[in-house]
Amino acid sequence: MDEQHRYLRIALVVVGIAFLLVYPLMKLWPSGWAWQPGQYEYEQMIVGVYATLGVFLLWASRKPEVHLSLIWFTVWSSFVHGLIMAVHAVINPAERGHLFGDVPALILVAIVLGFLASREVAPVHE
Repeated sequence: MDEQHRYLRIALVVVGIAFLLVYPLMKLWPSGWAWQPGQYEYEQMIVGVYATLGVFLLWASRKPEVHLSLIWFTVWSSFVHGLIMAVHAVINPAERGHLFGDVPALILVAIVLGFLASREVAPVHE
């Protein structure tokens, strides 16, 4: 296994675990991870989506080359999600904490996974 592939596997495990920790982060650092006023239904939805994605990223870490579409979905959805939240955090002064919490975290996920997955090639199945 080459270095790039190894680093991608490690990154997928780290991101997968981080996505599983969204709920504790929302409770421990609400100004950086939870939108105000708190909306329980929204929190359940976002935690459910990210926990599910986290489990699938952990699964993908075993054979990243087979799960490139999931990895690229994570890259682009993280980038778009982070960008939208950044705009709203700038517009709403009460939400500026997100510029130091989940916004940079999502952009970092997009950059790291995008860089590491950019050289992956899926095996051809005939």
